[in-house]
Amino acid sequence: RTRSGLVAPGCGRRGRRGAMAATGAFSLREVLDAFQRCVTERQEVLLEPYLNGWWGLIRFLQRLGAVFAFISKDAVAKVELMEGLCRGSQREHYVSLQAMVQFELCRGPGELRGRPGSGCRTVLRLHRALLWLQLFLEGLRTSSRNSRTSVICTDAYNASLAAHHPWVVRKAATVAFCALPCRDTFLEIMNVGPAEEAVAMLGEAIPYIQSVYGITQELFAQHKLLDLP
Repeated sequence: RTRSGLVAPGCGRRGRRGAMAATGAFSLREVLDAFQRCVTERQEVLLEPYLNGWWGLIRFLQRLGAVFAFISKDAVAKVELMEGLCRGSQREHYVSLQAMVQFELCRGPGELRGRPGSGCRTVLRLHRALLWLQLFLEGLRTSSRNSRTSVICTDAYNASLAAHHPWVVRKAATVAFCALPCRDTFLEIMNVGPAEEAVAMLGEAIPYIQSVYGITQELFAQHKLLDLP
C-alpha cells in the first residue's frame, strides 16, 4: 500500500458490482451533469453526485486500457467503499462531504487516523486523483492537435499524484504514459461528437470539477486532513 492508498481491489461481490457499475460507454455529458449537481448553494459537496461523477471518470480511464489500470482499479475500490458508507446504517452522516467530516472528526483525530476505511481517508485518495484528472483534461483541452498526450499526462501526474507515490510507482507510471494514444483519440472517447464539441464540453465540465476540488481542498486543509495516512 502506498501513501496514496494505491491498492488493487480484491475479488468477490463488491469487486464484481463495481466492475458492472463502471461498464458502458463513457459520456462526458454525464460527468459534467454529475459534478454540476455536486455543489449546493451553501457550497456543500453532495456525495451521491460526486460518486456518480467518479463512475463516469472510471469509465473514461477503463476505455484507455491497462495504461491507467493502476489508478482505475484503486478508484473503483474507493468509490465502492464510499457507497457502502452512504447506504449504511449511518448514512444520514454521509449525505455531504461537510457532514461526513464533522461526523468522523467527532470520534477524535486519533481514531480517524487509525481507521483505514474512514470516509475522510477514502475521499482524500479520490481527491488526489481528481486533481490529476482535472489537470490532464485541462491539458487536453488547451493543447494543440499535435501535442504529445504522454507529456500532458506526465506533467499532470507530476503536479498531483506523483508526490504521494513511491519511486517505483512513479517510474512505472511515466513509462506507461508513453503508450498513450494521440489527442484526437482521447477526444473521440469523450463521446460527444467532433473534436471541437469535445473541447467545448471540456470547457464546461472542468470548472465544475475544479469547484468540487477547491471546496474539498479547503475543507480538508481547515481540519488538517490533507496528510491522513
